[in-house]
Amino acid sequence: QLQLVESGGGLVPPGGSLRLSCAASGFTLGYYAIGWFRQAPGKEREGIACISSSGSNTTTANSVKGRFTISRDNAKNTAYLQMNSLKPEDTAVYYCAAVEMPRICLRTRGIYTYWGQGTQVTVSS
Repeated sequence: QLQLVESGGGLVPPGGSLRLSCAASGFTLGYYAIGWFRQAPGKEREGIACISSSGSNTTTANSVKGRFTISRDNAKNTAYLQMNSLKPEDTAVYYCAAVEMPRICLRTRGIYTYWGQGTQVTVSS
């Protein structure tokens, strides 16, 4: 069964850090571009970062640029989102997604084939 599972979410004070993981099972993640998305209550799901299948290309949304870093370890079939200097407005459910795509990645929600179940991130004092 093809599956993505996110982990690492939780409650963190403003200015804190979290590292989200996205583990794939049932398929080889190294052939897929990975995107991280988030959805806050009452808002659209936002594409915040993506990384190409080899890891050589990444893009990051302006809202998180300089604070969030996407990476991957294809040997572990896992992708990551390091989140630093967290703000209350970063509170959302975070999702990872995968699409079979060579060389590049896009933060366009509609192109992604596989989605994880999401992990809650809450930034609050």
